[in-house]
Amino acid sequence: MAEPSAATQSPSISSSSSGAEPSAPGGGGSPGACPALGTKSCSSSCADSFVSSSSSQPVSLFSTSQVHDLIFWRDVKKTGFVFGTTLIMLLSLAAFSVISVVSYLILALLSVTISFRIYKSVIQAVQKSEEGHPFKAYLDVDITLSSEAFHNYMNAAMVHINRALKLIIRLFLVEDLVDSLKLAVFMWLMTYVGAVFNGITLLILAELLIFSVPIVYEKYKTQIDHYVGIARDQTKSIVEKIQAKLPGIAKKKAE
Repeated sequence: MAEPSAATQSPSISSSSSGAEPSAPGGGGSPGACPALGTKSCSSSCADSFVSSSSSQPVSLFSTSQVHDLIFWRDVKKTGFVFGTTLIMLLSLAAFSVISVVSYLILALLSVTISFRIYKSVIQAVQKSEEGHPFKAYLDVDITLSSEAFHNYMNAAMVHINRALKLIIRLFLVEDLVDSLKLAVFMWLMTYVGAVFNGITLLILAELLIFSVPIVYEKYKTQIDHYVGIARDQTKSIVEKIQAKLPGIAKKKAE
């Protein structure tokens, strides 16, 4: 009887010599072969199940920790870049129209990319190299938004939209008289704010507060919490006095 050839024996020899256990069909390999545990090897069925399970979860562009690190200046260069660019954008919108700002930004970006493209083309022609398109790596990036990811974003947005709609109905139809009065007082105060500042100025002030208040609070947390507690107690006592003088609220609390 003829012995099997070396070519037919090589797969079994290589698999046994490597010491890796073959993964069973349907993802029955060892748990350590799953990419979720940080290993390098994985069966195709395990990888497919991991991708399908992870893709079903809603995707978030910015995590809470990233925003926290940004406003608390954990990375000075990154926060400085974001703060500087957004502040320049808001100041530009305060001085010029939206159409002018957007047009100038697109022109600036095109000037940089076109100049770099021409520069690389001249360098390649002089050096007679065949490096190709300088933005080839970025052109090959898949930025297609899948329908599943789009639905995940829409579902996450709909949760906040429905919550806002319920709050608006509750306030304007006076489900709670005190909350509706608070909104009325706040809007009355905003009329005076609107007489002094416009929307862009408020956005500029909001950005300055976002990038300054958290770091100041982190540095002087004890003192700020003390005075905030005093102000909260005073506000609570005033609200309780107002509620006691309103007959409808007093009757509701008594029941």
